[in-house]
Amino acid sequence: MPTPHHPSAAVRKALGKLGSDLRDARRRRRLPMAVLADRAFTSRATLQRVEAGDPAVSMGIYAAVMHSLGLLDGLGELADASIDSVGQALANEFLPKRVRLKKIKEQP
Repeated sequence: MPTPHHPSAAVRKALGKLGSDLRDARRRRRLPMAVLADRAFTSRATLQRVEAGDPAVSMGIYAAVMHSLGLLDGLGELADASIDSVGQALANEFLPKRVRLKKIKEQP
C-alpha cells in the first residue's frame, strides 16, 4: 500500500489553480463535464476532482484532460532545460576551468 502523501501548501495552491484554469478552459469551450470526461477517457467524478485540483489524481489524467482541451503543448515545457535557470546555474558551476587537448602518442 502506498505511503500517504501530504503535499505542501504551495503544491495544493498550484494544483488548485491548474484545476480552476482547466475548468475555465472547459467552460470557454462550452463543453459539459460529461463530454470532456468522455474525451479524456475518465469519469465525470474524476474530472470533478481534476477541476478541484486534487493531488491524488494521477498526472496522466491531468495530461489527458489537457490534451482533450488542446492544451497539452504547455505541459511539455514545464521543466524545459532552457527555462531552468537554477539548473543552468548549477551546470555552469561544474564547467571546467581549462580545456586541454590530449597529446597523441606517435606510433613507431
